[in-house]
Amino acid sequence: MDDRIRDALSVDMTIDITTTGRKTGEARRIEIWSHYVDGVVLLAASPGRRSWYANLVANPQFTYHLKQTIQADVAATARAITEEGERRRVLTRLKEASPFRQGQPMEDVEEWVRGSCLIEVTLG
Repeated sequence: MDDRIRDALSVDMTIDITTTGRKTGEARRIEIWSHYVDGVVLLAASPGRRSWYANLVANPQFTYHLKQTIQADVAATARAITEEGERRRVLTRLKEASPFRQGQPMEDVEEWVRGSCLIEVTLG
């Protein structure tokens, strides 16, 4: 991975992603938060249904758009994290590493394990 991209991943949380619509086949671009934890890129959303998540499950190839520190459009592949133990481990680590999640009760992690959208991203 390019050093400029790696550096941007560690500081730029707000990114865009372009997915392929699972029903329409059309490109769908949205703004989302991305997390770079222990060298892994993650997309996570609070519990509930999300179209972007359904699109990535149906078609895991997408574009990851950096737009703050640097501007770069990077080909990416999504892997939905669905196994409960892995979800708990990843979400607990995300809570520890993210300043936006610290201080929330541990029960919130369990709610997220049960119903959040959680994607591991491979860039390139």
